[in-house]
Amino acid sequence: MAKDDDVQEGGAPAARDYKDPPPAPLLDMEELRKWSLYRAVIAEFVATLLFLYVSVLTVIGYKAQTDATAGGVDCGGVGILGIAWAFGGMIFVLVYCTAGISGGHINPAVTVGLFLARKVSLVRAVLYIVAQCLGAICGCGLVKAFQSSYYTRYGGGANVLADGYNKGTGLGAEIIGTFVLVYTVFSATDPKRSARDCHVPVLAPLPIGFAVFMVHLATIPITGTGINPARSFGAAVIYNNEKAWDDQWIFWVGPMIGAAAAAFYHQFILRAAAIKALGSFRSFA
Repeated sequence: MAKDDDVQEGGAPAARDYKDPPPAPLLDMEELRKWSLYRAVIAEFVATLLFLYVSVLTVIGYKAQTDATAGGVDCGGVGILGIAWAFGGMIFVLVYCTAGISGGHINPAVTVGLFLARKVSLVRAVLYIVAQCLGAICGCGLVKAFQSSYYTRYGGGANVLADGYNKGTGLGAEIIGTFVLVYTVFSATDPKRSARDCHVPVLAPLPIGFAVFMVHLATIPITGTGINPARSFGAAVIYNNEKAWDDQWIFWVGPMIGAAAAAFYHQFILRAAAIKALGSFRSFA
């Protein structure tokens, strides 16, 4: 087995052609005095609003076009493939637009994963999650305002566990789906890869959006695909249905577990953070 080029024999760190950014402080109260933080929070709010508006509107439009009782046809609308493209395509566009401002999280699970990996501070993570949830609520609110006659009739785009699946299956689908997404985020934004492949930073939104697309293809039939607690929460708040609230915990617990697992896998297995730290400690001994 080839050894990691970041660690020499004996555990000493090797010379590298890239530089990892320093870990974000746990509590950085100085951030609260910086306009850049609030600009990033606004960007997360607007991006999540636009994401929910377009994606939920696509879901409702598809259901309206395939409703036989309202003159629709079974093969009408964009289909599951089109819905998956709407979610994945919007993530690609919005991550590209906001990556340089806020990092383009647009998802509390992504924010939590990056926080656990010490990529963002606790202050920034909390503000991002609040902004994402508020943006999701406003995005779904716009959909209801513009499509009031269809919104409640066709489920409001809310995530619920499909008939025939138990809660364990739904939870597992959300864990694995979020793991795929957050793992892709870590890989696409890895400074090691960015330093060695100059095109990677430009193309980073593409694999992230494509991961969202692929996960939606797999899990729409099970849970409608959450993998984003803000997306599920915003739709549940505006739709306000008992079933949506009963299943809501799945769309928070599952993504958070998946995000934590992806952060651990990337940081401690693939990047061998623990081994590097041990090697640095030995070099000083």
